[in-house]
Amino acid sequence: MTAATAPPEQPATDPADLADRARRGRTTISDRAVERIVGRVLDEAADSGAITRTMLGVPLRGRHRSRTDVRVDGEIVTVRTAISVTYPRPVRAVARRVRESVRGRVEELTGLSVRQVDIEVAELARSQDRTLA
Repeated sequence: MTAATAPPEQPATDPADLADRARRGRTTISDRAVERIVGRVLDEAADSGAITRTMLGVPLRGRHRSRTDVRVDGEIVTVRTAISVTYPRPVRAVARRVRESVRGRVEELTGLSVRQVDIEVAELARSQDRTLA
């Protein structure tokens, strides 16, 4: 599904202004475009990240991008994503920051309204800069 955004509704009194609006048309923003924005925000978020790759429950080398599902319905966006949180960071605080970042960036870049951002914390990951004493 895609979203169509239009210029803000303003009363037009000049016929030339009405014709100009009709020529400009509409901008359509696809689910995939919003999903890429969300993916970028998740990549940049502190204390959270990608999920360990597994096959039949056995961990594999490397990590893959957080699972994300984005739905755009008109001017409304809903997001569902699964992330890892760096242990021992507070899960609720990290999820709240990620949710606010996703909402803010999507609304800023697309002009669409983000109704809901569901975050599943699928994994607690060890910090990469952890040192042994």
